[in-house]
Amino acid sequence: MKIVKDILYKVSIKAVHGSTDRAFNEIQFDSRKVGNNDLFLAQKGVVFDGHKFIEKAIELGANTIVCEVLPENINKNIVYIQVKDSDEALAIMASNFYDNPSANLTLVGVTGTNGKTTIATLLYNLFQKAGYKVGLLSTVKVLVDKLQFEATHTTPNSLVINRYLKQMVETGVDYCFMEVSSHGIHQKRTEGLKFNGGVFTNLTHDHLDYHNSFKEYRDVKKSFFDNLSKDAFALVNVDDKNGSVMVQNSSAKKYTYAQKTMADFKVRILENQFSGLLLSINNNEVWTKLIGSFNAYNLVAVFGVSQILGLEEVEALRIISELENVSGRFQHFISEEGVTAIIDYAHTPDALKNVLETINDIRTGNEQVITVVGCGGDRDKAKRPIMGRIASQLSSQVVFTSDNPRSEDPQVILNEIEVGVDAENYKKTLTVLDREQAIKTAAKLAKRGDIILIAGKGHETYQEVKGIRSNFDDFEKVSQFLNAIEK
Repeated sequence: MKIVKDILYKVSIKAVHGSTDRAFNEIQFDSRKVGNNDLFLAQKGVVFDGHKFIEKAIELGANTIVCEVLPENINKNIVYIQVKDSDEALAIMASNFYDNPSANLTLVGVTGTNGKTTIATLLYNLFQKAGYKVGLLSTVKVLVDKLQFEATHTTPNSLVINRYLKQMVETGVDYCFMEVSSHGIHQKRTEGLKFNGGVFTNLTHDHLDYHNSFKEYRDVKKSFFDNLSKDAFALVNVDDKNGSVMVQNSSAKKYTYAQKTMADFKVRILENQFSGLLLSINNNEVWTKLIGSFNAYNLVAVFGVSQILGLEEVEALRIISELENVSGRFQHFISEEGVTAIIDYAHTPDALKNVLETINDIRTGNEQVITVVGCGGDRDKAKRPIMGRIASQLSSQVVFTSDNPRSEDPQVILNEIEVGVDAENYKKTLTVLDREQAIKTAAKLAKRGDIILIAGKGHETYQEVKGIRSNFDDFEKVSQFLNAIEK
């Protein structure tokens, strides 16, 4: 058991009713999970207000309540702690509850619109190959050294983050690489964590269903770097105009990476093929198994972090040459009939544009590029016509289809995507509502040498329709259909 007062260090408290010398078992913010002698923290969530469930939590056995607004009826047997911000309090209390694990390893956060998963995962792989025990907190998976857990969010809630970090410390992990989303920053999930460094990838159109404007989205990302200490580092992509904005008010030691401009870590693409990239990184030639200009950025960022954290340059480059593609990120294969299939998580306009431009740069010009793409439901609607325009401009043929419609009508989503298609490109587009049939259609359209891009879901192995998740794996589906077709 823990003592309440011991987890309140650095929490902004407005009032206390009762003694904080009280012992408790667990911190809970979901009233349904409250057990005897637990502490219940009431959050004003996006959907539900936890303050409405304080009485239920007490009935279930909570002996301590942390909240922003005190209830009208104070129970003399309960300790009430009124805080300024419940989200922030939860993050700080979670860190204290688990003995501040982030202070006992090297924690590096990766933020930006695109590239977070790839950079964090490649860093995990690089440092593990270099002989260290490493942790990973990513969209795809959570790794505590070599022990794997399923990931549910880009940035998990504060209790989950600190629980994993505590497990990493107990396992002897040296470095942890963590994706940091704008939602996670805005909801204060990363408060109380000691980051030794941060990486900024890029900033493009995304999450404007959640953030009120692009400026708000940018400023939330920027706040992550504002909060880095002077002992930390900030590595930013200065080919993106927002890179310099990120570190304007940061006390961290600043480093830059780029392809097009002068930077501390500079990359040039010497060769770009489906078999890999030949790069010049800080004037060192290195062949990698990854593909595309966007991966050149990812790799130079990885190299930059390796150098800032003290890895030997030649060793870092040697390991970079061995690194494999991250699941669902430009994951590709060539069928027996000579059709190249590419599965990529590209679900933003910029990411889709990057992937299609990479494909068009590599192909000789005679092959068709057949793109299967949709947009997720209950997400930023403004990007839908932009995705439609990019897909139809940069592909030979496009099959618009469902992504994860969630609670929305999938046909409405497709209609909104099609609005962005220019008149001269309509003849290149098809609409197939069912995703499995859309992939099958693309497989039937493809001839030897053609390239099929299936975008949007990447590593996901499910499809969500009307709140129900069903098994669905783009890679498995396209493999099945291409292998079944006799040319």
